[in-house]
Amino acid sequence: MGKKFSAFTERDRDMPSKKRNKTKYPGVYWIEAAGPNGKPERVYYIRYRRGNKMIEEKAGRQYQDGITPARAARLRAERMEGKDLPNKVKRELERKRKEEEQGKWTINRLWQEYKRQRTPRGIVTDENRFKNYIAPMFGEKEPKELIQLDIDRLRLRLLKKRSPQTVKHVLALLKRIVNFGAKKGLCKPLPFQIEMPHVSNKKTEDLTPEQLRRLLQAIEEDPHPQAGKIMLMALYTGMRRGELFRLKWQDIDFDRGFIHIRSPKAGVDQTIPLNDAARHVLESIYRTDSPYVFPGRNGGQLKKLVAVNKIRDKAGLPKDFRPLHGLRHVYASMLASSGKVDMYTLQKLLTHKSPQMTQRYAHLRDEALKRASNVAAEIIGGIVSQQSDKVVKFEPQ
Repeated sequence: MGKKFSAFTERDRDMPSKKRNKTKYPGVYWIEAAGPNGKPERVYYIRYRRGNKMIEEKAGRQYQDGITPARAARLRAERMEGKDLPNKVKRELERKRKEEEQGKWTINRLWQEYKRQRTPRGIVTDENRFKNYIAPMFGEKEPKELIQLDIDRLRLRLLKKRSPQTVKHVLALLKRIVNFGAKKGLCKPLPFQIEMPHVSNKKTEDLTPEQLRRLLQAIEEDPHPQAGKIMLMALYTGMRRGELFRLKWQDIDFDRGFIHIRSPKAGVDQTIPLNDAARHVLESIYRTDSPYVFPGRNGGQLKKLVAVNKIRDKAGLPKDFRPLHGLRHVYASMLASSGKVDMYTLQKLLTHKSPQMTQRYAHLRDEALKRASNVAAEIIGGIVSQQSDKVVKFEPQ
């Protein structure tokens, strides 16, 4: 029998070599095998003709799959009628499906590759944005499947609950992921531009002298070991929140008086002066075994510090004043309004990538110049007044 159908028989790869036991159903037989618990179990097989091929394959196990001779016979009939596919065909289709899936660069897969090739800076925030906003709508799609209407709908839906700045960050992340894939040759770029919501970045937080006095007093009275000191560092150096969280002791050159800023927003490592006020703050910090100046849990990098909000509230500052980023603005505003620091120097101190970012403080610099020019007029006016007093007046006799 085996020789007769040798050219036309398609055997399953797990066909048995043990004794075959017939059932009352044609083309159905079983062998005895060990079950999961070690006890004997029947494994049913079916034999049927499909086209010009004789196929023999496994139907299932007695206990593990709940297969009976009757169920095996029904399965055999369905495959003979073409209602079900042979095991070999199913395996081949599954193999092809997996191959296609592996070769399919979906947004989810591009994101995973994007993360692997990116520095840890900001990845936690991006992870949340991707998980909450991008993955639910576009995760299983390839970039070529994205249409502008879908992205417009996402933008409009998010704007109902989130700020324009947050929505812009989400859409910018989606754009970066696709651009990354296109640059690496993994997908094609989007054939349209992603429309970003309008965001006003002109907000320049400032404090009045009285507000600053109350804040410094609240910092001095606050018992938290880190919150007050990190706020003072933001005020005295203008460093960003993330830069302060990443700051390590090895980045501080006490001898030459510099702070090295690693992976700043501009992308290139920067160096800023270590002024006396910042030096005093750093020298007052109790050093632990952690390499970080402001360590987080278990000595790792600090992720968030809600205690700064308590200090802000205690000082009676506005709720929308950002305790760390706002103090960076205060630092820049004080320097610009002093009239002693030019815009180029301020740009370097703030580690701005371009002078356009520093221009928001230009009006303060202009006011300082106006005050300086008025000083000249006041001096001249004083001289004229003194000369007038020295004029001798003759009275007629």
